[in-house]
Amino acid sequence: MAVGNIKAQKGTIAIEEAVINPTGLSWLADSAALFGQEASTESHTTLTERLLDIHHDRLKQMDTHGVEYMLLSLTSPGPQGEPNPAKARALATEANDWLAAQVALNPQRFGALASVSMHNVEDAVAEAVRAVKELGMFGVVLNDYQVVNEGGDVEGKKYYDTPEFRPFWKAVEELGVPVYMHPRFPPAKDLQPGTRYGDRKQILGGAVQFHLDLSLHIYALCSSGVFDEFPGLQVVVGNLGEGIPFSLWRADHWYNKPGKLKTRPSKHDFTYYFTKNIWITTAGNFNTPGLKFCVDQVGPERCLFAIDYPFDSIAEAQYWWLTVDLPEDQKQLIARENAIKLFKLPLEL
Repeated sequence: MAVGNIKAQKGTIAIEEAVINPTGLSWLADSAALFGQEASTESHTTLTERLLDIHHDRLKQMDTHGVEYMLLSLTSPGPQGEPNPAKARALATEANDWLAAQVALNPQRFGALASVSMHNVEDAVAEAVRAVKELGMFGVVLNDYQVVNEGGDVEGKKYYDTPEFRPFWKAVEELGVPVYMHPRFPPAKDLQPGTRYGDRKQILGGAVQFHLDLSLHIYALCSSGVFDEFPGLQVVVGNLGEGIPFSLWRADHWYNKPGKLKTRPSKHDFTYYFTKNIWITTAGNFNTPGLKFCVDQVGPERCLFAIDYPFDSIAEAQYWWLTVDLPEDQKQLIARENAIKLFKLPLEL
């Protein structure tokens, strides 16, 4: 039986909103201290409670502050943080089953993005297809690179711009759903003394490390030729594009030099893909001048609203959104209409 089926007034649609299934608390504990430092909450216990909650305080805050609908996804790193392929596959399956059941309790207010293991392309494709076609999920979330014990690069990671993952991107394009590329903390081995972040832990997380790491992956995807091969593929990036829109001119300037043109795998430059295949969201970056710059760079039709709850506050995000002085038609696109069209949400425009 549904726990709530009251249709909300038209408001914002928030699309990068985290949850955790009860059985996922064991793996979340591995990065609890790091996440606790990132959250706008008073303790890790409070953060965990907010990740576990969907239908009570979360929904109450949505009603109070004007959030019409949330797309929920398993909190980072999810399967991407599990180096054992069988465990990562089981983690994704279990989380997707749980989340689909939670959404079914109140589908007018919640939808979901599917988690997948990226240890091998067969598992990734199978779970993405199952989650979209059988569970009714609206897309896939990937928490940056996949940590592996074998088969990855020299750092024990798999990135998805390599030929190995072409069948995954093909399958996603055929499913007609977006992929949300989400940041993650480094694995424990990359936090040891003497490593890049081990000696600079003050820059871990959303302040610096998230956009540094994920922007590399986005640049790699754009330059790999994957969007030339699958032009219908759509990828969503939070935090106002992980800083990339602010560097597009320079990136293109050097990427279009004759030497690069002869050797680069992609047909086009970064701006081309950011206006054809990449979408950016406001998650965790409530910056009006920054948003306006992004609108100018990629267009309001490529921008989406998101909060990053519970790591950021619903109230803060909504109060900020009320102050954003964009034209009303652009605000409607960003707040809800773009999300409805991109994710094919069951909501009225």
